[in-house]
Amino acid sequence: MTIRPTNSDDIPYLQEVLNRTELLPGEMLPDMVSGFLADEKSSDIWLTCEAGGKPVGFCYAVPEELAEGTWNMLAIAVLPTEQGSGCGAAMIKHLEGALEKRGQRILIADTSGADGFARTRAFYRKNGYVEEARIRDFWATGDDKITFWKSLK
Repeated sequence: MTIRPTNSDDIPYLQEVLNRTELLPGEMLPDMVSGFLADEKSSDIWLTCEAGGKPVGFCYAVPEELAEGTWNMLAIAVLPTEQGSGCGAAMIKHLEGALEKRGQRILIADTSGADGFARTRAFYRKNGYVEEARIRDFWATGDDKITFWKSLK
């Protein structure tokens, strides 16, 4: 397993990851990653997890505007056939290490409180994140937004 910066050749594979996990529609990915790919000085971080010579997951994080040293992991996804292999945890550790080297303080991640996201919430807890906030009915009636938090210091 290799964790590396995302490149343009990864896009079709990562679109499949999005489509199979149903995190977001895969057709959104090219626009989402275009700024990162076009600007070598982009502050965004896009990581790809490669297993068996092919991309099987990705992680995307950005600095929080108007906050000092706070980053938001906007997306992390792994092909369902690769979930549980350590790819997601490896990407998070790589991301945290990169942010620590930059002197950043905090990494947050938002997810859903719906039953279908129980594994996602367990994943964050297993990787040292704590539930810091909950906004009731944020995504939809009965679907809370849960923010997980981790100190990078």
